[in-house]
Amino acid sequence: MALRAKSTPPGPGREAEAFAPGHVSGLFAPAARGRDPRARGSVGAGIVLELGVRARAVARPASRPALRLTGDVPGPFGISEDVARRLLGRRAVRLEVTLAHDLPIGQGFGASAAGALATALATAAVLRRPSDDARETAHLAELFGGGGLGGVASILGGGWERRIRPGVPPWGRVVHRPFRYPILLSVVGGPIPSPRVLADAARLQRMRDAGEEGLRRLRERPTAERFLDESERFTDAAGLAGPAVRRLLGRLRRAGAWAGQAMFGRAVWTVPRGPRSRVVAVETLRRARVPAVEIGAARRGAGIVSAAGRGRKAF
Repeated sequence: MALRAKSTPPGPGREAEAFAPGHVSGLFAPAARGRDPRARGSVGAGIVLELGVRARAVARPASRPALRLTGDVPGPFGISEDVARRLLGRRAVRLEVTLAHDLPIGQGFGASAAGALATALATAAVLRRPSDDARETAHLAELFGGGGLGGVASILGGGWERRIRPGVPPWGRVVHRPFRYPILLSVVGGPIPSPRVLADAARLQRMRDAGEEGLRRLRERPTAERFLDESERFTDAAGLAGPAVRRLLGRLRRAGAWAGQAMFGRAVWTVPRGPRSRVVAVETLRRARVPAVEIGAARRGAGIVSAAGRGRKAF
């Protein structure tokens, strides 16, 4: 049996900062029926983004447990707050957590999972709890809070990822590979609340069928290019895109780029196939008057960071 670090009270004013990257899911199949919830989530594939969520946690001795969680965008931050509360437990500590978001919430950029994991890692660090506790707590809070199906497992590494076995590692298995293409992110309309989509059994079954078929083809040739091809097919089969998103996807694909809907949001990801495709895709977005930001894939996953390295707002 593996030894686990003992929890000790924080020193005066102990603080830590963590960063967790955002994520766009290209295709997935829900797999939420495992006996152990740590082995639930989804199988699928997506891109880990270099932008995400930062969490700064400060812990001070107190007479009883107390938690204050705030963010730089309007809340509530129910899943992140649940994470912090679970890790705090009954410790006589006043815990303050501050979230900073690079990406909009509710647009399929994985802000819920990133917020949960960044909160978990920073909180675990100031409470001197094992990082395994942080990952598991974030995964369970997102799963039961309706934030998504496996987003925490996806962002433990960088590049583009394949979730081969559902759940948070070691229950789940995720393979990460470098991703060399630039990514254009565009917001077309208002957010789509994840719980509403996750509660639609018929829609989830359609996604499961489409995701399993696409993942079967991806297993035959697990390259970034095949992943992008299958992600386009999944977007079309999922049927979540409204008229504005569908029109933009058509224009971007005719421009020679891969393009799909960010799950779950009224947002579009675009991956140019080359320099000429990038120029045309950028011009297409400009003419459509759609705000866009160009970023890269993350080189690594979530972790404790230096307070000196700040993110940037995407929109």
